[in-house]
Amino acid sequence: MCADKRKGPDRIAAKWGAEKKAIKATQVAFDLGEQVQYVIRKEALDQNLNPSDRIRQILGLAVNKKPKRVRLSVSLSDEDLAYLAEHYDLDAADAVAIKRRAAEMLVAHVRKQDLVE
Repeated sequence: MCADKRKGPDRIAAKWGAEKKAIKATQVAFDLGEQVQYVIRKEALDQNLNPSDRIRQILGLAVNKKPKRVRLSVSLSDEDLAYLAEHYDLDAADAVAIKRRAAEMLVAHVRKQDLVE
């Protein structure tokens, strides 16, 4: 049961009020040379930060101290999923199984290089 007794637009305004701060943020993309990008990304990785937080540090801006779940991501098209499903001999509709098998492949790739246990 919801503790907020407001109805209609007032309830929606209250619910999304905290999002206003995020909405007002401006995304800035820097068109920098490959070497500069590489160094900043490597520094971020070495400091267990994402590149955005490393850029904020370099610029003297506040960085969220809350630890973030570090993860890798990739965008997969329907064709990519179909290819992987066929490659792994899985049902193309079973995205969870495809993701699990892909994760196993990434771990195997790194283990093959003796970089992790």
